Amino acid sequence: MAYDEPQAAQGEQSPPEGPADGVDGLPGELVLLTGPPGAGKSTVAQTVVQDRSPSVYLHADDFWACIRNGVILPYLPEADRQNRVVINALVETAFAYATGGYRVVLDGVVGPWFLEPFRVRARATGIPLHYVVLRPDEATTLRRGTNRGPDALTDVEPLRQMHGQFADLGPYEPHAVDTTKHTSEETVRTLLRALADDTFRLS
Repeated sequence: MAYDEPQAAQGEQSPPEGPADGVDGLPGELVLLTGPPGAGKSTVAQTVVQDRSPSVYLHADDFWACIRNGVILPYLPEADRQNRVVINALVETAFAYATGGYRVVLDGVVGPWFLEPFRVRARATGIPLHYVVLRPDEATTLRRGTNRGPDALTDVEPLRQMHGQFADLGPYEPHAVDTTKHTSEETVRTLLRALADDTFRLS
């Protein structure tokens, strides 16, 4: 049995081919808000998305949680292939929203080793890409990380390991924000000023 190609419903529009402006007249953009677990990413990200309309909050952990059978803890070396699959899913989702005119704030552990797929897509689409690393000192990270909710990673050794992965960002060191002594409100204000000034923009 042959099937006809589905026809667009009357009044239905195709997805935008390039960057679109949001209702506030600003183009879509992607903010990668990263850092070790316990850095305060989620609290900050969920406040930043309220600053602009339309905006989208993407919680990267939810993409790993979609794997219901055969998941590998993402901080283990053998999880590399799995992690790259999930990163590709995040890239597709984030840029689908951003090209539609949304400010997308992606909250997750996205180290420099995962940046290239985002940079490639940003260059191809013309979408502004910002990279921000919240990096409190190790003691603060461990204190905050071990006191999180029951569904969060709270084990000391993985927290220490992931904090260490962000200790030296190489060429991305200017994208780090030391939040050791910041309240979440202070971090939000710092981030919003930086976004307005393109301080952490990659492309």
